[in-house]
Amino acid sequence: MDVYVRSGDSLWYYSQLFKVPFRLIIDSNRNIDPQTLSIGARIQIPGYVTTSYQIKSGDSLWSIASSRNLPLDTLFLVNPTLNPAFLRIGQTINIPIRVTWRIVNGKQNYDYSTLMNDMRQLQTVYPFLRISSIGNSVEGREIPEVLIGDGEKRVHYNASFHANEWITTPIILTFLNDYALSLTNQTPIRGLNTLPLYSQASLSIVPMVNPDGVDLVLNGLPEESPWRDRVIEWNNGSSDFSGWKANIRGVDLNDQFPAEWELERARNPQVPGPRDYGGESPLSEPEAIAMADLTRNSDFARVLAFHTQGEVIYWGFENLEPPESEAMVTEFSRVSGYEPVQTIDSYAGYKDWFIQDWRRPGFTVELGTGINPLPLSQFDEIYEEALGIFLAGLYV
Repeated sequence: MDVYVRSGDSLWYYSQLFKVPFRLIIDSNRNIDPQTLSIGARIQIPGYVTTSYQIKSGDSLWSIASSRNLPLDTLFLVNPTLNPAFLRIGQTINIPIRVTWRIVNGKQNYDYSTLMNDMRQLQTVYPFLRISSIGNSVEGREIPEVLIGDGEKRVHYNASFHANEWITTPIILTFLNDYALSLTNQTPIRGLNTLPLYSQASLSIVPMVNPDGVDLVLNGLPEESPWRDRVIEWNNGSSDFSGWKANIRGVDLNDQFPAEWELERARNPQVPGPRDYGGESPLSEPEAIAMADLTRNSDFARVLAFHTQGEVIYWGFENLEPPESEAMVTEFSRVSGYEPVQTIDSYAGYKDWFIQDWRRPGFTVELGTGINPLPLSQFDEIYEEALGIFLAGLYV
């Protein structure tokens, strides 16, 4: 929601008036010097939207504000040309509304366009979110990253490395929505005050690493797709892509990282297909390159990659993980009920590469149980299990 600076206004005043943490007002207006506000400058107030209201007989600005538990001055801020002495029946004014609901509806087939639409809406309501592109998929789709928080501890979460594990994307977007909602309304999540998390940690989220693959699983192949014949051939002639994990070129993106890549390559398919083909070389695919570049440039303290399924958390690689990884995974297990597993006979994954090259904590979290793609009927249960991990990833 936008307001415009008047003489004597300050960001601190807006924080008190709208009951939004001062830090969030600052971070929602990064192009504004809070010490030298210019009259008429546009200021974004996070956690609010406006709605239109038509003046009725007997209305006054005071009665309108008090009936909605709003300070009177909020009406003047969202109606800068309003003259209270000349209210007219039928006149339309704007009224600020504090957002108390989720924007994200995760319980639907959550394809790339749904993701991008939700991220735009989230940034409009919560302008302290910073959204940028880390690169492009094979088919040219931008791969978005969202940043929330301004703490020194840099934490990274990602989802949908694998196409038919797409439910991880709405799970992680629902957490982002709930986190932003908790911050602006100063309401705890599971009894935890989230504003200290915001101050302590900068959270990076890449909610859909593999947008081409997700759209393939959910929407099928358009008739005009240049990949149509090859992808159907790789899928054994079938147009049912529910078993497809790879990107649109038939490369498994979580077998793409230079962490004993040759061992993984040797035992897996040698040609493109729905799953487990690691490509002709590590980091051959633009989606994997984008994730590698982001990680190299970001100095993450820890990374959590969300997959499905199994209700387990993998936390080691070749005994290269640091000692604190065990204490962290113990907490993740406590809050989720998931089983911690140190090592398995698997290589070339994103968290493997992170542990190997940085010797910092990395985790692969396998959400839910069943056969991929997991049904949306599991959404609420999976989200409640994952929520503790999302929070603990910021505070442990």
